[in-house]
Amino acid sequence: MDLSLYTGWQTAPHSRLKGDAPFTGDSYNGLIGWDGKSFSNPPYYGLRGTWWKNERIGFGLEFTHTKVYADDGDAAKIGFSNFEFSDGLNILTANATRRWQNQWRGLSPYVGGGLGVAIPHVEGATFSGSETFEYQLAGPAARLYAGASYDLSERVAVFGEYQFTYSHNQGDLEDGGTFETNIKTNALNVGLTLKF
Repeated sequence: MDLSLYTGWQTAPHSRLKGDAPFTGDSYNGLIGWDGKSFSNPPYYGLRGTWWKNERIGFGLEFTHTKVYADDGDAAKIGFSNFEFSDGLNILTANATRRWQNQWRGLSPYVGGGLGVAIPHVEGATFSGSETFEYQLAGPAARLYAGASYDLSERVAVFGEYQFTYSHNQGDLEDGGTFETNIKTNALNVGLTLKF
């Protein structure tokens, strides 16, 4: 079994944020620019466990604490003074990984992907005075990743990778509101793997 911990630089492209406004129930729909703020507290990070069936194929679980903050100007256009998933647009997936051990001077490339759920910490405040601050089970999620690892010893390896996540986030706001948005993230990760 491998246990991997990573951090990195994570971004998210624009996406639509829509739903029903708190108190009034009026619909809103706006194109939102998202900022990842990877190194702001709490930082972006992930944890992956992989059980290798053989030298090539592995299965496991992965948790990633991604983050997105809505651009203030974009959020204001649809009635929000603040909207973010900053305590985590948390992605939990079951993964499958294919690796090629020791292909290039000790480097072992790999690719993988997974399916699971998004569990964001929803932080939304409207100009009408409604505030939401809670974790929600928001919808399905998926991830893809590709990278390479290098063994420092029999027990320890380092790795670098690109990772993409997609999540459909739909949930409730306080005072009768709702939200819905599809978030895609792109990340360049570096990490450490412990082998058991």
